[in-house]
Amino acid sequence: MSNNETLFARAQRSTPGGVNSPVRAFRSVGGTPRFITHADGASFWDADGKRYIDYIGSWGPAIVGHAHPDVVKAVQEAAARGLSFGAPTEGEILMAEEICRIVPSIEQVRLVSSGTEAAMSALRLARGATGRDLVIKFEGCYHGHADSMLVKAGSGLLTFGNPTSSGVPEDFAKHTMVLDYNNPTQLDEVFKKMGNQVAAVIVEPVAGNMNLLPATPEFLKAMRDLCSQYGALLLFDEVMSGFRVALGGAQSLYGIQPDMTVLGKVIGGGLPVAAFGGRADLMKHLAPLGPVYQAGTLSGNPVAVAAGMATLKIIQKPGFYENLTKQTRKLIDGLSAQAAASGIAFCGNAVGGMFGIYFKDKIPTNYTEMMTCNKDLFNQFFHAMLDEGVYLAPSAFEAGFVSAAHDDAVIEQTISIAKKAFAKLSK
Repeated sequence: MSNNETLFARAQRSTPGGVNSPVRAFRSVGGTPRFITHADGASFWDADGKRYIDYIGSWGPAIVGHAHPDVVKAVQEAAARGLSFGAPTEGEILMAEEICRIVPSIEQVRLVSSGTEAAMSALRLARGATGRDLVIKFEGCYHGHADSMLVKAGSGLLTFGNPTSSGVPEDFAKHTMVLDYNNPTQLDEVFKKMGNQVAAVIVEPVAGNMNLLPATPEFLKAMRDLCSQYGALLLFDEVMSGFRVALGGAQSLYGIQPDMTVLGKVIGGGLPVAAFGGRADLMKHLAPLGPVYQAGTLSGNPVAVAAGMATLKIIQKPGFYENLTKQTRKLIDGLSAQAAASGIAFCGNAVGGMFGIYFKDKIPTNYTEMMTCNKDLFNQFFHAMLDEGVYLAPSAFEAGFVSAAHDDAVIEQTISIAKKAFAKLSK
């Protein structure tokens, strides 16, 4: 039995499913999860000492590569001063100022510890600020595991969400409506019927939890126009895309300014930091200034903020995003060429440092189209790559991530391994 198998068997005795986040359990792809011991640059190593080229990057945060010396040094220095105080620090101010400077739509920001907490708090603020209850989200977009967001679409256009998780009361979900991603016509129809009831529209402008699916400019423009017309708030969930697809996030690429933005992952540099922010007139509704309550013992943790600030400094160096985008596109183009040579129905897409691979002929544009991808072929490809030392997301419906440490040699090695993997699929 391998060390990974031994650890997994042991973990299942004390932890549900043996993991602390479901996708890590490999249930979607089968097999034994790899237990990671250490990481460096574009790679990490498992409990059996095997090296993998890593394309999940802690699900996004490791944009500068694992264990970057500047980030590690910042963490060590902050930890030496104390791990947590439960009182304000200058580091929190520095991060807030940096986020407000980089993201023009954010005038004020509140730091929290997770993307779920940030999205949940932003939605509470939206409801409190507008005095409305209804929230619109889109099928396939993930905004954390808060009760009101764990919903799926009903059978009709105006059917309200039904819980997708046991333990979520229907009353919690009834104020959430789920519509089709990238369908501006449907959104317009809903607003015409009940726009004055909508507190907020929340969306991933570059979705990453039904694989990579960018929103169309028309879809986002319709969203912005309708929210402005009916007095609803537009919330961009940029937990994944923020500082990942561009320095100013997806909103800077699309030229759409949301009322509030949810951030996470990259701003923590691998440690638990998230945030939500927006116009000052909205943020003033938060306690202690206003009636919308939100609090957190570890919010703005000094060690986590130090890691995030070190990361934010690195990604602002000249040429960082140009190189990141180039390397990600090089990966996708290389994979697509190898698949075509093997006669495999395959395509890929990339935005900044995020990418998606799809086992079908055409890049999907919404959840329904994504579900038509060949999941069995993906699972075979995943294991063929894993066996050769390339770690992709262990699910056909998760985006992948490239870091600044994925240089030409790493990308070329990945494409070479993919050539063998696709050849196996074609037999």
